[in-house]
Amino acid sequence: MTENQTVQQKSVRRNRVAAAACLAAALITAGVVGTQSATADGAAHDAAHHTAVAARPAAAAAATPGLGSADLVQSEDFQRGLNPVGATIALTGREGLSACSGEETMRDLTKDKATGYASVTWTFDTDGRLFESAASAPTGTAAASWEQQLVALVQECQDEPAGHWYYGAAHNLTVTGGTARWYLAYNGDGTVSGGVAVLRSGTRVAVVELTGRPTDAPTHVEGIATAALNRLSS
Repeated sequence: MTENQTVQQKSVRRNRVAAAACLAAALITAGVVGTQSATADGAAHDAAHHTAVAARPAAAAAATPGLGSADLVQSEDFQRGLNPVGATIALTGREGLSACSGEETMRDLTKDKATGYASVTWTFDTDGRLFESAASAPTGTAAASWEQQLVALVQECQDEPAGHWYYGAAHNLTVTGGTARWYLAYNGDGTVSGGVAVLRSGTRVAVVELTGRPTDAPTHVEGIATAALNRLSS
């Protein structure tokens, strides 16, 4: 396969992800009324059901023992300038991992071997969204492997042709109980627009991505990575 063919394939799969994200954001915005937390009632809803909710905290039920929507980014975790208006929760692991992963999902990456999955997609009152997908591994060795695979996916988009968006250098982050690598995202003209982070806490791994944000993104991306890591390790 030639280099041009490889670039074209990566562009096609990213375009598919972008189109799906736009559709999902439109559906979420249309269906949100009132204010609640991005949490799921596992007893009342099937694990495959996607629930559109708005953005205030409430008690969260676990999707499976040890991992639930309470372990994901919540509305109160956003800094000033990021005003969430709705969230969609899924417990299936079948959502795309990041803008760089194309159609690959957490369930694909883990080969269906996770003991639990949880994800959330947040929309804001301005352009942009935040997506997080987490999985619980049966062993620490499996979690380390999944973390390495997520990092490799992000690194695929660090070296791109001129004029294409890309991820920047990795920044390391450590909190009690967990570690993360976070990366800024750059538009083709070099301006900062969001970012992505790969998280690990014990046997839990996650990827969280902020898209469509302006040049104050460094503060937002690091802050969200920290909040997400604290949630994952709680």
